[in-house]
Amino acid sequence: MVDLLGATSVSEVFARHAHEIGDRQAVVIVSDPTDPASAQRLTFAELDRAARVFARDLREVCPVGARVLLLQPTSAEFVAAVLGCLYAGLVAVPSSMPGRYQQDQRRVRGIAHDADIGCVLTAPDERDDVLAWSEEQGITAPVLSPSIDLARRADDFTVHAADREAVAVLQYTSGSTNDPKGSVVTHGNLLANAATTDAAFPLAEGETFGGWLPNYHDMGLMGLILSPLLAGHGTVLMRPAAFLRRPRAWLELIENFDIAVSAAPNFAYELCVTRVAEKDVAGLDLSRWKYAVSGSEPVKASVLDDFAARFAPAGFRPEHFAPCFGMAEATLLVSSSPLRTPVVLRCDPGALERGRLEPAADGPARTLVSCGALLDIEARIVDPATLEELPPGQIGELWLRGDSVVRGYWRNDEVTGATFGQRLGDEGGFLRTGDLGVLVAGELYITGRIKEMMIIRGRNVYPHDIEHELRLHHEPLRDTVGSVVSVPADDSDDGQLVVIHEVRRRAPDDELAALAGRMRNTVSREFGLRAHAVLLMRRGGVRRTTSGKVQRSAMRALYLEGALQPLWSDGYKQRAEPAVSATGELS
Repeated sequence: MVDLLGATSVSEVFARHAHEIGDRQAVVIVSDPTDPASAQRLTFAELDRAARVFARDLREVCPVGARVLLLQPTSAEFVAAVLGCLYAGLVAVPSSMPGRYQQDQRRVRGIAHDADIGCVLTAPDERDDVLAWSEEQGITAPVLSPSIDLARRADDFTVHAADREAVAVLQYTSGSTNDPKGSVVTHGNLLANAATTDAAFPLAEGETFGGWLPNYHDMGLMGLILSPLLAGHGTVLMRPAAFLRRPRAWLELIENFDIAVSAAPNFAYELCVTRVAEKDVAGLDLSRWKYAVSGSEPVKASVLDDFAARFAPAGFRPEHFAPCFGMAEATLLVSSSPLRTPVVLRCDPGALERGRLEPAADGPARTLVSCGALLDIEARIVDPATLEELPPGQIGELWLRGDSVVRGYWRNDEVTGATFGQRLGDEGGFLRTGDLGVLVAGELYITGRIKEMMIIRGRNVYPHDIEHELRLHHEPLRDTVGSVVSVPADDSDDGQLVVIHEVRRRAPDDELAALAGRMRNTVSREFGLRAHAVLLMRRGGVRRTTSGKVQRSAMRALYLEGALQPLWSDGYKQRAEPAVSATGELS
C-alpha cells in the first residue's frame, strides 16, 4: 500500500493505485440501496482513466492553477472531476447547486466570485439550469458537462507534477452568503488527513466506506470520498435527498453494500430513531457496520442510547459508535473514539456555566460525549479573552497545530491572520477553532461554539442543549429542528432567551399555545431559565446550512428584523412584509 505521508501528491497516489490495485472497486454510486445490481461501479483503474480524460478536457480551457467550480450531484462524474482537476494542476471548488432559493443562489455566486473561477463543471441534465444561473449572475466562465465514457482514453496525458504545498481544493464552509471563506487545502493536507483517517478506522481489504453526506461538505468530500480512496479503500455513495426522504435508505445502504465506515451528524441518528419505526427494524442487518461515526455537530448521549436501543435487534452494538471532532480548517478529522462503548461524562450544570468541568452529584446533570483522543495533531485549551493556556479541567477555546491544518482562507488575509498562525507563549502555528471544549485524560470534549454561547442572567448557556431537551420532552417537536437565541433586553445589558422551533404538523392555535406553555416549563425545569418568547414554525422555517447545521445567527437576525413567519407566537412583532433573507455571520 502507498505510504501516504511519504507521497509527493494526491495525483501520485492515485496513479499508483491505478497500477497496483487497478482492478479493485473504488467508487459505487447507488440510486436504489435495496438493489446492489443496479449500482454504477468504477475500479481504481477506470477512475484513473476517466480522470485523465476530464483533466485533458479541462486543460483545454483552463491554465494550471485555475479554480474549477464543481456544481455536480453525487455521481461518479463528481469523483472523476475532483481527481481530474488535480491531474490537470487545477484547484477543485466543490459547491452545492444554486437551487431555486435566492439565498442559495447568492451563496454559490459568492463562492464563484471569491474563488475567481476559470471554469464550471456540472452534470449534463443540470447544464441548462447552470447556464441560466451563471448568465443571470454575470459569471462568464465556460460551463462544461462531461460524462464518463470509458471508451475515451487519454493515456498520453501528462499528469501535472504537483508537490505537497500545491493547492488542491478550496473547501468553502457553511458561512455567510455575503462573506464566503474558502479553506486552502493542499495536497499535503489531504495526504496527512487521509493517513489519520486510515489509522483511526483500520479496515481489512475489501471493507468500504460509504454514506449519503453532501459531496461539497468536508465530511462528505474528505471523509467519504478522498480519504478512503487515497488509503486504497472503496466508497459507496448515494444522494443526500434519498436519506432525507427516507432515513431507512441509509441503513439499507450499509447493509446491502457491506459498508464498514459510515458517518453522519447527530441529527441523522436522531432522524433514524424518530422516522424508522420499530416494525421496520426487523428486516435490517447492521452487524457489519464497524464504525458509526458521529460528528459535524454536538454528539448527544441520549441520541446514541436511543439509536443503539432501537437498532439492537438489527445487530447494531453501541461499541461501534465512533464520536469524533473535525473541521474544514483542519482538512477534516481531528479526533475520534476507538471501538468501545461511548464515554460519557455527567457534569455539574452550574460548573459548566462557569467554565469548569466537575462531576455532577445527584440531581440535574449535563452530559458530554468524548470525541476521543487527538490524532496526529496538537491541541491546547486557551482562554479566548486572555489568549493564555488554561489548566486541566477548565473549558476554553480549542487551538490546533499539525500537518492537517490548512494554509488559511483563500485571498482573505485579515480573517486568516485572526484565525491561523496564532502564538501561545513561545509556540506558534496554532489554529483558533472557535470551538469551546476541554481535555480530560487526553480525550476531547466539545461544549459548544464561542459565537453561539449565550449569556443569560450572567450564566453561560449553550443553545443546542436547550434545543435537544425540548425535542426530547415534546413529541410534536421530534424530527424537526429548533434555534434558541439570545436577544437584547429592553431594560438591561443581559440577554433574553427566545425559543424558535419547528413543529411536525400544523395544529389549532389552542394546541400550539398549550405546547408553547409546556416548552416554557421544560426550559424552566431543566435550565432554571425563563423563555422571553416562543415561536412555533412550520417545517423548513428554521434556517440550516447545506450540511444541516442550524443557522442560529441568521435566525436571531430574522427575529430582530421581524422577518419570521411563525405558525404561532406570543407577542412576536412581525413585519408586514417579511424580508427574503438575513445578513450576518452564519454558523
